[in-house]
Amino acid sequence: MASISIILLSLAILLETPLAISSTEDFHDLLSRYGFPRGLFPASVKGSRWITPAYVQFDDLVHYDKKITGRLAYESISDLSGIQTKKLLLWVPVTGIHAAPGYVQFVIGALSETLPAEQFDTVPVCKI
Repeated sequence: MASISIILLSLAILLETPLAISSTEDFHDLLSRYGFPRGLFPASVKGSRWITPAYVQFDDLVHYDKKITGRLAYESISDLSGIQTKKLLLWVPVTGIHAAPGYVQFVIGALSETLPAEQFDTVPVCKI
């Protein structure tokens, strides 16, 4: 299970181990290669470029910061920062994401929430 460190920052993705994303490859395709549904991140990610902070409505409202960091491995993103979800009246950080056939699990502090993977098959459009 090759692990990479990934930083999405305005104009770049910095990778810790040799895994290149070409300028023509879509970031969402990279997610698929690592066992995740394509729709985990909004359409504002183009190639290796993060265009703008974004809000996306899934079961809950999710905010993607302009800078998102984490460690990407097959079916796992750990040490995640830069993504928050609105639970009741509070914004809480998503600290990890795990995928398995048929579902995606989001780690929120000491808690987690498991959702059907098909909810993330389509790349979402941002709400601003």
